[in-house]
Amino acid sequence: MPVVAVTDYTFPSLEIEEAILRAAGIELRAGNDKGGAALKALVTDAEAVIAQFAAISEDVIESMRRARVIVRYGIGVDNIDLQAARARGIPVCNVPDYCIDEVADHALAFILGVTRQVVPNTLFVREGKWGLATPIDRLRTLRDQAVGLVGFGRIGREVASRLAPFKCRRFVHDTLVPSDTVRAAGCEPVALDALLAESDIVTLHCPSTPQTKKLLNADTLGRMRRGAVVVNLARGDLIDTPALVAALESGQVSAAALDVCDPEPIPADSPLRSLPNVIAASHIASASPKAVRTLRETAATIAVRALRGEPLPNVVNGVTR
Repeated sequence: MPVVAVTDYTFPSLEIEEAILRAAGIELRAGNDKGGAALKALVTDAEAVIAQFAAISEDVIESMRRARVIVRYGIGVDNIDLQAARARGIPVCNVPDYCIDEVADHALAFILGVTRQVVPNTLFVREGKWGLATPIDRLRTLRDQAVGLVGFGRIGREVASRLAPFKCRRFVHDTLVPSDTVRAAGCEPVALDALLAESDIVTLHCPSTPQTKKLLNADTLGRMRRGAVVVNLARGDLIDTPALVAALESGQVSAAALDVCDPEPIPADSPLRSLPNVIAASHIASASPKAVRTLRETAATIAVRALRGEPLPNVVNGVTR
């Protein structure tokens, strides 16, 4: 019986995947080791590998003797060595459209939460107090803000669409998207330097690549408008965490709203857990019952298609069969 290996997962069980694979005559084997010998042993004889957060590095890929596909539970594939998989002729597929609305909704919630100081005022009342929890200049009107979106893919475009009714100015930086497409969405295409200098809120919606890692660092944070807000629901390593903490402590960045961070989980002693000008969530922006079911069903279905020799959707490393 062919085998699909699930390297790691954060779901209560794998009954959704197991039902799809069993119906196709495929055995499911699962682990929850994100590295080491156990991970290599799990994938060695698997015809398909499904991974969530485990590091599918070159040496892990080298241990795969029969793999016909590697599937990522999610949109980003930065935990998979795409070049190593390509060298072995193994296609890597993601699930790019399962949580677009969820993440866009969460981005808007973060932006409104920060500009309207929702969390500080909630905690203030919970402590038995009344009145303003923060200086009044922390309360911003979104219509008066310029929002800079870094990345204008599916999620970035949905965030821009949700911001439109608030009548704020919207800048976009994305070198892969034509300027006419950005303008058609009612946004202004700009260079990254201009976006940083002119935005009151900078929200990240780009993938993690060698070019975008630590995109926001001591230098670029310093070039932002003083008192700007940083929002990140994309990948933690887009931001240099110590530089962000320093900017938050100095007031260069007035607030941050983070669903992702580098590292994850946020260390217990990190200032990001205690600074009053930070909203943080534990990488959950993509979650909803519908989104999670779609993610899991799609990943399992791609594995089945690979084992049947059918064309694969969402191949991200250029390997076709």
